[in-house]
Amino acid sequence: MDIEKTNDSLKAIKELIGIVSKLRCPEEGCPWDQEQTHKSLIPYVIEEAYEVTDAIRNESDDELKEELGDLLLQIILHAEIACEEKRFTIEDIARELTKKLIRRHPHIFNTKKKQTVKEVQKNWESIKLKEKNLKNSKHPISDTLKKKIRGQSPIKGALEISNKTASLGFDWENIDDVWRSVEEEFSELKKTIHKKDFSNAQEELGDLIFSLVNIARWLKISPEEGLVGTNKRFLNRFSHIESTLEGNFANQSLNKLQNIWESTKATSESNIDIN
Repeated sequence: MDIEKTNDSLKAIKELIGIVSKLRCPEEGCPWDQEQTHKSLIPYVIEEAYEVTDAIRNESDDELKEELGDLLLQIILHAEIACEEKRFTIEDIARELTKKLIRRHPHIFNTKKKQTVKEVQKNWESIKLKEKNLKNSKHPISDTLKKKIRGQSPIKGALEISNKTASLGFDWENIDDVWRSVEEEFSELKKTIHKKDFSNAQEELGDLIFSLVNIARWLKISPEEGLVGTNKRFLNRFSHIESTLEGNFANQSLNKLQNIWESTKATSESNIDIN
């Protein structure tokens, strides 16, 4: 271990904590930072986590360094708020995480026994069950999944649930059955919309998306990455409409907008790079 490097890291973290503490100071701090709470910061935590993910996808070290810093800021802000309320501190967070990592890696810190990735994952899940006291639950699998997906996007959560239940044998027999489920859910969604039953339409939309996620699972493709690509392509194509109109959307006919959109799609499909 490089002691000098560790000391530099600790010094930098300590300086950052001091800056955040000053921003939260009731007398001299920033009005925006002063009024933040755990709940008010929820959107920012989610946003920063996704921006870290995007930087990783872009393989940009500069972006990743910046976005990891923004995510770290969120963690320190939450710790500072809790510290002010005398609930816990950043040190408590670090110590709890240290104990957890040691506890969940007995093959490193205890037995020193070499294990495969599958063995490590199996032991990790077993240890988590003990930690959460779910072994006495009448439905530990469901309870574990409920806890696991709460920190995930809905699409990733649906995939997590489907992978786990499928591994237990609760799955369609073939992909044609999954497609039938998609068609059934799509039909149900159309019926509820036709009846203007929009509260149930939301449920049916969720069921349809869940079935589509399972199509992705069967094909071993990522629904999240697929949607990321769609968002990117849409915005790239829309930017062509925007530049064509020079930003002037006022009084433009839908027919004109659609024609520009179609020409953009045709250009894209002709391998002219607009992406």
